Formats: sequence, structure tokens, C-alpha cells
Amino acid sequence: MSSSSAQQHREIAARQGPARVAIVTVSDTRTRENDTGGDLIENRVTVAGHKVVFRTIVKDEPAQIGALLDQIVNETDARVILFTGGTGIAPRDTTYDVLAGKLEKVMPGFGELFRMLSYQEVGAAAMLSRAVAGTYRGRVVIAMPGSPNAVQVAMDKLIMPEIQHLAWEVAR
Repeated sequence: MSSSSAQQHREIAARQGPARVAIVTVSDTRTRENDTGGDLIENRVTVAGHKVVFRTIVKDEPAQIGALLDQIVNETDARVILFTGGTGIAPRDTTYDVLAGKLEKVMPGFGELFRMLSYQEVGAAAMLSRAVAGTYRGRVVIAMPGSPNAVQVAMDKLIMPEIQHLAWEVAR
């Protein structure tokens, strides 16, 4: 896709109205009161004029994560579903495993770009991230790490510049 083609798509997408977004924090310890990553995502989405239609916290349990993804798809009109947390390599980190098994089309560029940007921030530790994105049943699903700094990088550098375009692409 040429840069002019991408720009044309962004302009068409912008005419479709705000993106409708679901936010999921995957954590065994976070609560609504201390979910700084989820708060950061919600802030970026709403300040840009988009709509958060669903937000929750789920334990890092594969069955719960998978069931929640299906619930969001079945019961909301979110076109973009943003997961934060559970993307590392620790034994309890299962977000990547669940989502990678459900994605119909993978967008490898998201993970590649996220790790490249993270490398600039944290060095070689960026390789521990299993950030992933793709489509599932007409939705864009993106999983990023749970640290607030990682969320900020993903949201500011990758997701927010393309959120309307992403929502439009899966709905057209």
C-alpha cells in the first residue's frame, strides 16, 4: 500500500465516525482502582474522540480470556479490542497463547514494530514481549504488555495513529 493509498483510506475511515473500542486488562492482581494501563488506554481513546464501549479486568486464565473475547464479539459493537497484560514469557502469561489460537488473520507488523520501538526504550529485554495483533470475527484484536510504559508506546506510536483505519478495514 502506497503512502497516498494509506492516507486515502485514513480519510475514508475518518468519515465513518469514532472507532468503538473494548479494553481488557489481563491480570491476577490489578483492580479497577490500580489499572493504570487500562486507564491510559481509555484516556488515549476518549481524548481522540473515540468511544469505549466495554472495559473489564480478567484473570490470566486461558479459558476466561477466550470466553471474554467471544463475549465481547457477541455482545458489543466494538471493532477494536485492546488487551493489555499477559504477553510475556512467565508461566502465568497466557494472553498471547489464547489470542494467537483464535486470530483469523495475523498482523505480524504490529508485534515487530512494537518490539523495535520497545528495544529503543528497554534494550534487549524487548525480545520477551509477545505483543500480537490480528483479526477475529470482524474485529481487530491487539494485545500489548501490561506495563504502563509499554502501553504508552503501543498506544501513541502504533494504535492511535491507525485506530480509525483499523476499525474501518475490518467493517468494510
